[in-house]
Amino acid sequence: MAWVNVQRDGRGVAVLTIDNPARLNTLNTPVMTDLTAAAERLGADDTLRAVVLRGAGERAFIGGADIDEMAGLDADTARAFIVLVHRSCDVFRRLPVPVIARIQGYVFGAGVEVAAACDMRVASTDAQFGMPEVRLGVPSVVEAALLPQLIGWGRTRQWLLTGDTIGATTAQAWGLVEQVVPAEQLDQLVERLLESILASGSRAVRLQKALITDWEDLPLRQAVQRGIDSFASAWESEEPRQLMAAFQARRRARK
Repeated sequence: MAWVNVQRDGRGVAVLTIDNPARLNTLNTPVMTDLTAAAERLGADDTLRAVVLRGAGERAFIGGADIDEMAGLDADTARAFIVLVHRSCDVFRRLPVPVIARIQGYVFGAGVEVAAACDMRVASTDAQFGMPEVRLGVPSVVEAALLPQLIGWGRTRQWLLTGDTIGATTAQAWGLVEQVVPAEQLDQLVERLLESILASGSRAVRLQKALITDWEDLPLRQAVQRGIDSFASAWESEEPRQLMAAFQARRRARK
């Protein structure tokens, strides 16, 4: 059975769907293995421009890691399992193009961590977010480490130490998601974001994503230097000259 479906269009956009709706798209070993493999294949495609990540159905984006599988772990197998959870998040952070998390319904635990590893997060008003790991006897780990940069240390501490659930409006106020719309408008919002990405230089967008990812990891001085290097490397292609010439032509036409 295929746990992950990928649909491509002629624009270089891929929609990657986690297809486990009967279990709220929860992540078990087979699902995560398929997910990372599908994302890695996409990442190797030079024609790729953007990825939309979603869960099948309307009930959940990702309902978390599979509790039935976790309940059978021990001190040895727990490490391998959580490393696979990390890979399932990091593969989207390392994809060379923007990844939009299209969020509807439940988003718990590992689902929040996957979403945090994406570049943009948009949600329907019915979305519910939770990090309930402490209520199940384990800490929130791996890409939960990205949360302080998104929502701040205080909110991260409150959320992870209580295991409480928050709604989409609170998630937006915290900065966990960028935009919230009714479910029937979610695909339109995703399409508007895609149009903006596709209107930009494809190589420039790839350089920008790589730079932003580096910024998350590097001290300030190194981050600034990496930006200088990235700007210079942009001129190794014709894209800046072509896009700037087109901009100048449009400006002249308006005069």
